[in-house]
Amino acid sequence: MWWFKRKNGHSRTALEPLGTLETALMELVWRLGESSVRQLHEQAAPQLAYTTIMTTVDRLYKKGLLTRSRVGKAYVYGPRMTEQAYREQVAEHLISMAVQNGRRDNLVLSCFVDTVTETDLQMLDRLDQLVKAKRKALQRSNGNAEGSR
Repeated sequence: MWWFKRKNGHSRTALEPLGTLETALMELVWRLGESSVRQLHEQAAPQLAYTTIMTTVDRLYKKGLLTRSRVGKAYVYGPRMTEQAYREQVAEHLISMAVQNGRRDNLVLSCFVDTVTETDLQMLDRLDQLVKAKRKALQRSNGNAEGSR
């Protein structure tokens, strides 16, 4: 898994990898919903020290991946976004980086189409439908913009 990190005050973000335990805990929080460190420790890794789980969950909170609220003497952690929203954000970021770096040629698009074709022909058909729908929507919005001048 990955997380977004601001680079030295710049507005651009970098995608940084999460560790194995961080990834396991994020997946567990998505599955369980709000959880205490004790619950996460029992579910994820009872063989590890409780403080290891506590420190790791605190790091995920500081990275902005978890929310935290105090319940009694303990904190309860929850996901800041759904797993689906997280995956969409990562995919959008990676594709954006690839397209920006590949503007001089169609290498990124060619690789994407080749990978999709090898994986799933139905996905290639769906991609074709999405491209056609996007073209129609852009033509409509451009037509409306020109008509309002």
